[in-house]
Amino acid sequence: MNEHVKNLTPETTDLSRRSFLVGTAATGLVLGYAAVPGIDKALAAPSNFEPSVWYSIAPDGLVTVTCGKADMGQHVASTMAQIVAEELGANWKDMRVQLASNDPKFNDPVLGAQITGGSWSTMMNFDAMSRAGAAGRMALTEAAAASMGVPASECVVRSSTISHPKSKKSMSFADVVKSGKATKTFTADELKAIKLKSPDQYTMIGVSVPQLDIPSKTNGTAKYGIDVMLPGMVHGAIVTPPVRYGATVKSVDETAAKKVPGYIKAVTLDDKTGTTTGWVVAVANTYANAKKAAAALKITYDGGPNAKLSSESLFAEAKRLQGLSDSGEFFVKDGDPNAAFGTAAKVLEAEYTTNINIHAPMEPMNATAEFKGDILHIHSGNQFATRSGAIAAAAAGIDPKYVVMHQMWLGGGFGRRLDADMMVPAVQAAKAVGKPVKVIYTRENDMTMDFSRPLTYQKVKAGVDADGKLVALSHDVVSAWPTARWGIPDFLTPSVDKKGPLDSFTVNGADFFYTVPNHYVRAIKNEMAHNATPSGQLRSVAPGWTFWAVESMIDEIAHATGKDPAQLRISLLDGKGKNDGGAQRLRNTLLAAMGLAGYGTKQLPKGEGMGVACVSSQERATASWTACVAHVAVAPSGEVTVKKLTVATDVGTQVNPDGIRAQVEGAALWGMSLAMFEKATLKDGGIEQTNFDSYTPLRMSQMPEVAVNVIANGEKATGVGEPAVTVVAPAIGNAIFNAVGARVRALPITAEAVKAAMKA
Repeated sequence: MNEHVKNLTPETTDLSRRSFLVGTAATGLVLGYAAVPGIDKALAAPSNFEPSVWYSIAPDGLVTVTCGKADMGQHVASTMAQIVAEELGANWKDMRVQLASNDPKFNDPVLGAQITGGSWSTMMNFDAMSRAGAAGRMALTEAAAASMGVPASECVVRSSTISHPKSKKSMSFADVVKSGKATKTFTADELKAIKLKSPDQYTMIGVSVPQLDIPSKTNGTAKYGIDVMLPGMVHGAIVTPPVRYGATVKSVDETAAKKVPGYIKAVTLDDKTGTTTGWVVAVANTYANAKKAAAALKITYDGGPNAKLSSESLFAEAKRLQGLSDSGEFFVKDGDPNAAFGTAAKVLEAEYTTNINIHAPMEPMNATAEFKGDILHIHSGNQFATRSGAIAAAAAGIDPKYVVMHQMWLGGGFGRRLDADMMVPAVQAAKAVGKPVKVIYTRENDMTMDFSRPLTYQKVKAGVDADGKLVALSHDVVSAWPTARWGIPDFLTPSVDKKGPLDSFTVNGADFFYTVPNHYVRAIKNEMAHNATPSGQLRSVAPGWTFWAVESMIDEIAHATGKDPAQLRISLLDGKGKNDGGAQRLRNTLLAAMGLAGYGTKQLPKGEGMGVACVSSQERATASWTACVAHVAVAPSGEVTVKKLTVATDVGTQVNPDGIRAQVEGAALWGMSLAMFEKATLKDGGIEQTNFDSYTPLRMSQMPEVAVNVIANGEKATGVGEPAVTVVAPAIGNAIFNAVGARVRALPITAEAVKAAMKA
């Protein structure tokens, strides 16, 4: 895996902007109530058999798996349970799931932190959860064998029952747990030595079992953050400044707000973590009254240093930075592209851009904070408990070990809930009024204060020789650096030119699997955008824009040299040197997508075209190999209709086929939405789009046909939540060119841009 997710170590810093306080432990970034003496013991359930921190078996035989990942509709909790059930030998009807607290014992086995993102969850936890399941099976078998007086080696475990075929004796998991004889424990070395099942032995992995969270989500018993109700709880509604970041509150006039029934007070946030600036919370007895009071407050602001900035000024700054020879750090530095350009038969240059994009999950941001003595309780759905709890602690001015995070189901997240801004007003309001406070953002709050996908500017230059072979490529990526904003050094990557750390989450994907002897990738931080539009990780992160540029340029090279775009890709995916293994798998997915779509075999009507793209998302070392063929129809007006998306993805080992297919379909449609419809703009320092009337994701009426081919070959399980997002935009752009000869290089693709390119 990539260096930036290895060996996370604790950092204790001041509370300056983009930094926060975290606790320390040998396992990595840690915070949480487990450090408070006596709490673990009080919460323990000694009657259960707990072979691992990840699950317990009750005396009635029910197996409850604790999911250390945020479940935002991708059913990762069920996936973790399915992996455990495979090795444990449990009946699926006996499986249950619950969400983990921020207890450090639930830290990710690899990352050392509780974080959900990067399409890492299944990939990085498959082995640990498998070994946990196998350890439980072995312990139960040993105890059952002793009780039945038979050799453990002759026992068979299936469907929550340990049986001895020779004697026809058997014991259920419930029987063994009730006996109290299952006491075997495993050291780390013993866990590592367990021989796991091979793929041909699976009976549960690869089966589309029902997702465990669906019943509670359909009958209303599943609790989201927005559902939290506590005794004595009051409500907070936030008032945000007209500037996205950097404003300060000069004065607050509560005169009109005091006339609202149930009004308590206005709290001006003093957020030393730098997560928010210029925010005020109106606190009242109900949410409706809190909203009325918030609207009645008269607040004056100092707009701060970013009050005059716009999307245009951010793009202008990006172009300026790209033009400087000494800006940025190198992510890839192979060969000498500049020398190769000098001898190339043909040189192509292009600029590719993407605009600001907003997460807009269906459940707006929310958090409920309650102080119980020295302990701060936070009820919220979040993707980064380690960081979120630390921010909440800093907002309260307490030690992180006194924060208990109550993880809720997430009504959407996909990067938005990696940030903890919603916890800051809840914590400071609860502290100010001495009661539990629930804060719920309005849609307008959420959109204008989102930690958005950054606007990006990319310059790509390619050189080909007399035979049309790609011999050199340079790629500059200019953007805000979302990960750098977190202030966690171990999430940054050393640059290859030794200039310092860079945010690889802004350039991943640019280090592709094509064989190009001379290849540079430069990551350039747009400090102006970084400050004015503090950015976050939106589903697909960097590959959502880097592959837009790479896969568009590959197509441009193909057409400039008279080659079929798919065949050019196949020739570049030769698997030489460092590309061995990955290139072959990517080539296979491209061939699969082409075959399923009928690419090159159909005579299409005038104005229609097919385009291809293939990507190694999410990251080079943690890739799911994904290809797409897009079929579009383009009207003379430039209006584009996407008729069909055909996606093939190699996921290695698939746990739940239906779940994987659903995620790939959803990812492809999100990719299309970003490619065609979604755009936010900055004006006078603020985000202009405030709701779905002005920020317009893909609608049901615009849905294309989607065909998915999942390749499961028994290799290590990879992620599926994000890769298909990244491959769709370039496939659509390339299809538009094949349909009408119009090359578009900016996302989202508009009818106006297509029509202009048709005339060019």
